[in-house]
This record gives sequence, structure tokens and C-alpha cells, in this order.
Amino acid sequence: MVIDRRRALGLLGAGLVSPWIARRVSAAADAWPQFRGDPGLTGAARTALPPLKVAWTHEAGGTIESSPAIADGAVFVGSGSGDLLALDLAGGKRLWSYPTGAEIGESSPCVAGGLVYIGDLKGVVHAVSARDGKPVWTFKAKTQVKASPVVVAGKVLVGSYDQTVYAVDARTGRLAWSFETEGQVHATAGVDGGLAYVTGCDAFLRALRVADGKEMFRVASGAYTGASPALSNGRAFYGTFENEVIAVDLAAHEVVWRYRPERQFPFYSSAAVAAGKVVVGGRDKVIHALDAATGKAAWTFATRARVDSSPLIAGDKVCVASGDGRVYVLGLANGAKLEEYDAGSPISASPALAAGRLAIATQDGQVIAFGAPGSTAR
Repeated sequence: MVIDRRRALGLLGAGLVSPWIARRVSAAADAWPQFRGDPGLTGAARTALPPLKVAWTHEAGGTIESSPAIADGAVFVGSGSGDLLALDLAGGKRLWSYPTGAEIGESSPCVAGGLVYIGDLKGVVHAVSARDGKPVWTFKAKTQVKASPVVVAGKVLVGSYDQTVYAVDARTGRLAWSFETEGQVHATAGVDGGLAYVTGCDAFLRALRVADGKEMFRVASGAYTGASPALSNGRAFYGTFENEVIAVDLAAHEVVWRYRPERQFPFYSSAAVAAGKVVVGGRDKVIHALDAATGKAAWTFATRARVDSSPLIAGDKVCVASGDGRVYVLGLANGAKLEEYDAGSPISASPALAAGRLAIATQDGQVIAFGAPGSTAR
């Protein structure tokens, strides 16, 4: 059911809407429902960062590489134990657990239309009820799914290591179309203007039409790419394993700049884009902030280990985690460190921010939520 937010809020005031629908409407106004927060994969939050004060922690069991999603008053996250978990956003209580039957790697949950979608390392994409974790459908690729699902126009888009991008019906799981690339598809598709942009291990950025999977154009990246593209102002921004961050003009179908730092290490982290800056973590242990127009370095910030976690931008702040086990909050303007929290375990998952909560997961299986204890924005 599609709910018009203003109409539903009016009905709520008149006592004519159920509390569950009311929570969904409220959450939709401030949510982080998928990897990187939105189909454009910008990593830009709608709300301010809370202080790095722990509101709650939850032991999920198994290492976690999957990045949390926040929607419908819950935090959703996949565990290496094979369970998709729903945790209460306010207090961290486990609401339900869905066993996929296989390890969940870096595939992160996507919440849309009352369902949660995630892929596992046996190549199965699962759709379950966001309300109670009951299974709805599964779809089987030929091998592992590390990409995160994206839901757009009634379709679930997801890539697999079988070199294929799939589009399946979001309600039924039936295959709508598939597109075979020339390499493994590790990255999550960024979607804008009816096109899905997929960076691949075949060293191409491809634009696929969401309606039917037709390739509209491709641009050579010049390198193997594990990072997902962030889409902003007609450009795609992403890092490569040839130690570069590149910007592609999506109208001209060409690379417009390349950034290559002095120390030569791959970029695995996906970029965040906001306020004219591109912020990305590197395996050189450094957070890099670049001018989105020119690709010139604005600032760098050194951590103690490689940064595979993807940054989040909230207003004038950047939040990012590192393999050194720390969560950092930096000033977007100059990279100055504002806060730091030591989680005690390496972090490769990316942070999620919505409704007054910052959520992240660690490689020792801990889900951590920051914000005022016992309360979330409504």
C-alpha cells in the first residue's frame, strides 16, 4: 500500500490511522533504508549526527561486514552467521531473526514496501517481511551475492559474482531481466533517472535501463572496481584498484578527472558526496576529501589501518570507521577530528544514520547505536 505522508499524518491526528502505519510514515521521513542511504548511493544523511555516546549494543553472533539499514523504527543488519536481524532502534532489543541458511557477506539490507531484501554467499537473494521476518520469496543467482540490493520502479536490482546484474520483481521475486557483464559484479548499483549505473570488475561503468536492462552506454574505468558509484549532479564518483578516484560525466560519457594520491593503495570504500566534496576511505589508511568539480585534494585524515568502510556525510560533518576499530567524526570543511570512539574490533561495514541514531557493526559481531539512550526521533 502506498501511503501519502501528509494525508496519513492528518488521519493520524484524527485517530484514523493505526500506530504501525503511523510509525512507517514517520520513519519514511527520516530513514537510511539501504546501503549508502539512497538509490544514488550518495552517503548523505537527512539528519544531524548525534554525539558518539553509546545508546545500546547488541551481540549479533558471527563477524559482520554487512552495513546496517534503518527504517520502520528498526535497525536491520546481516550477520556472518547467516542471520538477518531486526533490532529495535530505540533500545536494541532483537525483534526478529531470519536464518538465510548461508553466510551473509558484504550485502547490506534494503528496506522497501514493507519488505527487507538481502543477498548471501550461496547466491540467494531473500525477501522477508520487515514487520516480523517471515519469508516472502527467494531468488537464486549462480554464485555468491556480495552486492547490496536496490529497489526502484518495482524491481530489485542486484549483482552477483556470476558476472550478472539481475532485476527481479520486488513483490514476487520473478526475474524481470538480467544483464551479463565481463567480470564479477561486487558493487551495488546506483540509480538515477531510470538508469542503473554499475561499476564492475570488468573495469567498466555501465548504464543499464531499469525498465528492460538494455545497456545505454559504458565508460572505461581503466581498472578493476569494487567500490560502488556515488551519483551527484550528473556525475558518478568511485575509486578503483589502480589507486585512483575518478569522476565520470554521465551526459558526456567520459572521465572528467582522476585523483591519484602519492601512496599507491587501492580504493575499496565507496564515496560520499555532498556540499561540493567527495569523501572516500583508502587502503592507505587515509580518509581523502576531494573537490567534486576538479578532483583536487581538499584535505586528508590519517587513521591507524586501512579504510574499507564507506563515509557518511551529515551536514558539516563526516562520519567514517576504520580497520583500526575506531569511529571518527571529522569536520567536512577541513578534516579536523571532532570525535573518536574505539569499538575494540576492526570495522569494514559502513555507518547508517536516521531518526537520531547512528548505527554501525563490527567484525566481532557487535552492533552499536549512538545517540541519546532510550529515545529516537519520531
